[in-house]
Amino acid sequence: MTPNTETRVTPGGIAYQLTRKKVKNYNLRLDKTGMPQVSAPPRASAATADRFVDDHALWLEKARKNAAARAAREAQPLPDPEQALAAFTAMSDQVFPAFEKVLGGEKPVIKVRDMTSRWGVCHLSKKQLTFALRLYQMPPAAQIYVVVHEYCHFLVPNHSPEFWAQVARILPDWKARRALLRDP
Repeated sequence: MTPNTETRVTPGGIAYQLTRKKVKNYNLRLDKTGMPQVSAPPRASAATADRFVDDHALWLEKARKNAAARAAREAQPLPDPEQALAAFTAMSDQVFPAFEKVLGGEKPVIKVRDMTSRWGVCHLSKKQLTFALRLYQMPPAAQIYVVVHEYCHFLVPNHSPEFWAQVARILPDWKARRALLRDP
């Protein structure tokens, strides 16, 4: 604990760590143990910080549930790479016809690997799509969303409105599918 940090309990009963430092706004996050951490301006009152935490009780509850679900997913053993590769290759084969022209009739190389911060990556110059092994553990609707998402980068290499229009052209319900990747 740093000298400007104190452990507090709000009137609503939420224990948290308050750290006063050079910030303009109150910032709330969870540490690895699930303890709320609040950064507050140096002259902030403890009562105001308490109210801030209590006002964000629902957010804290949801963040804790999401963290627990993520930890449970990450604790699962990784799927078999060959099975995952076969599944993503089959999905790619379904999606490819919509992109055949832009790819000059050449299917992209499909790879899988253990990635923790991305579900997929498109390497334009290599005509290669790489998918996270853990994506194989997600619902099929979410998997196909990621495959389509990465394919759309062959049309638009960024996440501009034009890119999302391309995704919507193929998957009108892409937002619901993407939500499956975020919700526990």
